[in-house]
Amino acid sequence: MPGEFSSRCNVPLQLIKFLVVLPVQDGNGQTQTENMEISGNIIRILPEKSGEGRNGPWRKQEFILETEDQYPKKVCIALWGDRIDQYDLKEGERITASVNIESREFNERWYTDVKAWRISRDSAPVPGEPGMSPANEPPPFDAPPPTDEPPDSSGEDDLPF
Repeated sequence: MPGEFSSRCNVPLQLIKFLVVLPVQDGNGQTQTENMEISGNIIRILPEKSGEGRNGPWRKQEFILETEDQYPKKVCIALWGDRIDQYDLKEGERITASVNIESREFNERWYTDVKAWRISRDSAPVPGEPGMSPANEPPPFDAPPPTDEPPDSSGEDDLPF
């Protein structure tokens, strides 16, 4: 429909937690005026979009992040350009995304974009993914079951009472 704007990633600003507000330089050497972070689990990765603009070709990858609050929220976040390949996100990963939030008006309606400029993976690995440390794996099924008898059943007690 002419004049209608549609986006799957419109997010009310009250859903985003503001953790730190500092001038920060991103990986491209641009100064970011705000550092806003949101943490959660990636529950869905949407299909990559691409196109041709007046500044050349562009690529955009959106994903849905679910927070781990008492009342979990779902937030659609976009990665642009080379960051898509740089971070290679997978569903089920727990991440913290540094984002820029921008709103704009179109036909007397306001739309908000959440764009990630840095992503850090949290220490918890994705179950079943390569690289899962042995410390996080359950014990093998062929391990002997624990017994109720002490290893030395001579009847003497070493306890002083």
